[in-house]
Amino acid sequence: MKSLDFFVPVRYNNYVYALANLIRADTTASEKKQVETMAKQNLLTMIQTRMPEFSKGQKQIANYILSHYEKAAYMTASKLGGLVGVSESTVVRFAIELGFDGYPELQRALQELIRTKLTSFQRIEVASNLIGDGDILEKVLMSDAERIRHTLDLVDRDVFNTAIDKILSARRIYIIGVRSAASLASFLSQNFQMIFDNVEFVQTTSGSEMFERIMRIGKEDVMIAISFPRYSKRTINAVEYARETGANVIAITDSEFSPIAQYADELLTAQSDMVSFVDSLVAPLSLINAMIAAVSMKRQEELNVLFRRLESIWDEYDVYDKAHG
Repeated sequence: MKSLDFFVPVRYNNYVYALANLIRADTTASEKKQVETMAKQNLLTMIQTRMPEFSKGQKQIANYILSHYEKAAYMTASKLGGLVGVSESTVVRFAIELGFDGYPELQRALQELIRTKLTSFQRIEVASNLIGDGDILEKVLMSDAERIRHTLDLVDRDVFNTAIDKILSARRIYIIGVRSAASLASFLSQNFQMIFDNVEFVQTTSGSEMFERIMRIGKEDVMIAISFPRYSKRTINAVEYARETGANVIAITDSEFSPIAQYADELLTAQSDMVSFVDSLVAPLSLINAMIAAVSMKRQEELNVLFRRLESIWDEYDVYDKAHG
């Protein structure tokens, strides 16, 4: 990997491009960690370094962000401007001066910086400021819809299709997701177990038990790892081990800076956003739905036979309430 020594750039986007150029296939885990740390810290460093260049109004914005970036990340330009005593347009111009396309891009950079750092009670405070006293139902659902739209724009179709092909050809399919991602992993496992007879849902209560479940994973296998902030070390350890054995790793996570992204052969990112002490996982669930649908379409003939048989079994053993659907 290239040297990690660098100067603080004048524009933030120049720095992002430089970071992307640092990461190569031979980048070690420790080097990737160093790059991630720089990515999260350098925005604040750049703001501090450029402080003498800013106008009076921009300095007020900069000082507030440096002192309260965890709050500024979830404020609108109008709210941030009102708080520091400048106009909304001054806030937008400040973001552009930093090298962003606009204020929303600066806001996303700040959100990425803090998401893995906030404690649960800090998240509740930030979410309360974000949602306010308005229609909570509308705000949360509209935010979820926006996360799905943004995920659709970002997902690489070639990577998605490659992941589906890898799943279909795998000897065994290991699925892991713990804590906040456990429900997503369970949903994917339940549906894949209806399609395949080679699915291993890695449910564990300890690190040692996890390795007992995945110790036989190898080059002909696939691991689907699901992880969102705050990232579980068990999942990180699992994908690192799977990668070392030569297994194909499909990572479903929130960004290329996720700690499991560096081990992925296919990286599928889905937007998650903070709505209280946890992140919304609506967009990741929608992505998983798309994976299930794509696999189903590839196995359509086999599934037609399978589900006809299942319907007969369900009827015979009275599994579902027929009177209500």
